[in-house]
Amino acid sequence: MTAEEERWAEVLLAVRLHGDRAPDWIAERIAALAYAGDEAGVTRFMDMAARLDALTDGTRQ
Repeated sequence: MTAEEERWAEVLLAVRLHGDRAPDWIAERIAALAYAGDEAGVTRFMDMAARLDALTDGTRQ
């Protein structure tokens, strides 16, 4: 699995687990990771947020 495929799989899992709360869950994770100083984690979840946006508005980058 490529890194790109892995990111999409993470987003799909977040939607499956959290449903309509997936955007809130991702935002909460970003905040927690930022507070902890985990820049790589913030970047990863920001990437997930962008993919979730693409899923919900029907576009893909």
